[in-house]
Amino acid sequence: MSSMVEIEGLTKKFGPIIAVDDMTFSVDCGEALCFLGPNGAGKSTAMKMITGFLPPTAGSVTVCGYDIMHHPIEAKRRIGYLPEGAPLYGDMTPLSLLHFVSKIRRLSREQRKRGIEFAIECLHLQNVLHQTIETLSKGYKRRVGLAQAIVHDPDILILDEPTDGLDPNQKHEVRTLLRQMASDKVIIISTHILEEVDEVSNRVIIIAKGRIVADQTPIQLEEQSRFHNAVGIRIPTERIEHCEALLNGIGEVCAVETAIQPSGLSELMAFPTHGCEILDSVRAVINHEGLETAEIFVERGRLDDVFRDLTIGAAQPQQMSALSENH
Repeated sequence: MSSMVEIEGLTKKFGPIIAVDDMTFSVDCGEALCFLGPNGAGKSTAMKMITGFLPPTAGSVTVCGYDIMHHPIEAKRRIGYLPEGAPLYGDMTPLSLLHFVSKIRRLSREQRKRGIEFAIECLHLQNVLHQTIETLSKGYKRRVGLAQAIVHDPDILILDEPTDGLDPNQKHEVRTLLRQMASDKVIIISTHILEEVDEVSNRVIIIAKGRIVADQTPIQLEEQSRFHNAVGIRIPTERIEHCEALLNGIGEVCAVETAIQPSGLSELMAFPTHGCEILDSVRAVINHEGLETAEIFVERGRLDDVFRDLTIGAAQPQQMSALSENH
């Protein structure tokens, strides 16, 4: 069975500039894929080609078996799209926009009623339904943009920075909604917010300079971090030298870093050799010495650490096969 979204050799050039460079991947039902990359990496351009908004210079996009360029109507019926910046008709109200989008998508009266009610409830638009969109806050405009993307209950959601402009409570609500919808859909989200990756996605594609430099789960990416399985200790500052000496004496520890904090506590971070587990060894030496600690914790790994390694200076093509895990 073919994947719901299949991308093959996708490339986009703007004159001499290569914005998207030979992307190939596929996405199956139930996957929430996060496009992660620095500003200007090519995320939005790739999403515009996947939705058929921009024609590719080379390559193909297939959505539910339909080529986006050769069968655009059939493909786009199955897509809900929130573009970058959520462009909307400012003189419409949220309610009139949702009716307009529903009619364009040729929903039946029953589908229209059900879809509009669902979108309004999910995005909490009840208080602004009859207010013109141009007078809404940036956060409400973003929510209206997301509402029009889900009103027809699409198989595929493609969302460019879906939580941009939302306050923390609104971000939490939108992320919860996306997790709930992900089980029977394909969701592709572009973001540069690292916390979004953990909260929404089960797969991450990192893009740098238009190329895919990693395609893995969030856990797999965290395991590449130098902080993976590192053990942190918070301890009164006057005991820091003794504790550091103990940690450096553990064979599986390759380095120890310290940070003095204004609270009177200091934090030591013991880094394991090759990411091995060192918690038991650390606890053993601490307990043997009777050293009192405020906290001992284990790091899963830091995505920002891996993100910087992969995107600063962007890997050369011959290095990418080792960094990427093709899906």
